[in-house]
Amino acid sequence: MSLLDLLSWASAATITLGLVLLRRHWARLPHLESDPELPSNPPSICLCIPVRDEVEELAQALDSWLAQDYPVLRILVVDDGSTDGSTEILRQREAAHPDRLRVLRNDDLPAGWLGKNHAMDLASRQPEAGDVDWLLFADGDVQASKDLLRRAVAFALSRPTDILALIPAVDVVGPAERLILPVAASAFLVLIPPHQVPNPRHPAFCGVGGFTLVRRTAYDAVGGHAATPLEAIDDMMLARRVKSAGFINRVARGGPDLHLRMYHGLLELVRAMRKNTAALPAWWLLPILLPAALVIGLAPVWLPFAGHPILALLLWLLVPALVGDVQQRMTGRSMDLLGSLWPLNALVFAAGTAWALSDRFRSVNHWRGRDVALK
Repeated sequence: MSLLDLLSWASAATITLGLVLLRRHWARLPHLESDPELPSNPPSICLCIPVRDEVEELAQALDSWLAQDYPVLRILVVDDGSTDGSTEILRQREAAHPDRLRVLRNDDLPAGWLGKNHAMDLASRQPEAGDVDWLLFADGDVQASKDLLRRAVAFALSRPTDILALIPAVDVVGPAERLILPVAASAFLVLIPPHQVPNPRHPAFCGVGGFTLVRRTAYDAVGGHAATPLEAIDDMMLARRVKSAGFINRVARGGPDLHLRMYHGLLELVRAMRKNTAALPAWWLLPILLPAALVIGLAPVWLPFAGHPILALLLWLLVPALVGDVQQRMTGRSMDLLGSLWPLNALVFAAGTAWALSDRFRSVNHWRGRDVALK
């Protein structure tokens, strides 16, 4: 077997393994009961939401949390220097719901902090959050059905749980979002075996920016966000620290009742990939992994020239079919034919990774108009 043949079959095997894991993990991802009972004295919850220039999605997201039928809920929003109209929306909602919502304005980012981490730490130190049973962290663009929180709490109380992540459905609008985000969401499922997340002997862990519910005692035990002020992937790393401390981590389906439009257009997608890739613990391996990712991701394009046109066709058809099916179940939307162009994801990944490497070599993290020194 020639080196080119070996590379062809290795690339095909890697993609096939990814699809097998996607289906396996999806099948093992728990779901929330449709109408569970809560105890007569349900635990108190403080929802902490960081907001920085999110005017496009903020109103609908905040209204969905204000409409929750969970009886013991307070909402704290940290307006982290917004200049796009988000502040006005927050003030309007605060005036209309003073019993449930309070907004904190923060215009100064201390040295040694990323903005979101500082906002979450600030929220967690407020009186409303100080004596609650659970803290809930959710991004400012996440929308939830009115019974979502009640169902999530019932799930957490029905089995030993200290930190629960719900995987949301991702709303897609423009061509770039429709092409890239379903594959990205599926890749996340490939990497997280949900049945192993609660297993204390397995390294798998899961936190999600869209919905992470954590016991106040567990959050305090690991030092909260203050313990890792420069951790860009704060949701996943919080779950990792909580599980490593001996607490129980779980993950379940959130979509389609929990959903968000994460990014608007191609440039914002690449910028987000830039931020998250730069935050990977072993980022220095990226120059080695990037060529391999390009070879595998673009396999359907080059396999015909390597003498494997049938293999290329099978891969080209299998990926959008299986990824599309999982995303259809998660989002409730029909499959998107634009998914057939999935090899283009490799080029977007390469662009974001190259940008991330540039940031790491400069020791900065860039997000939403801020450059934060990582040293």
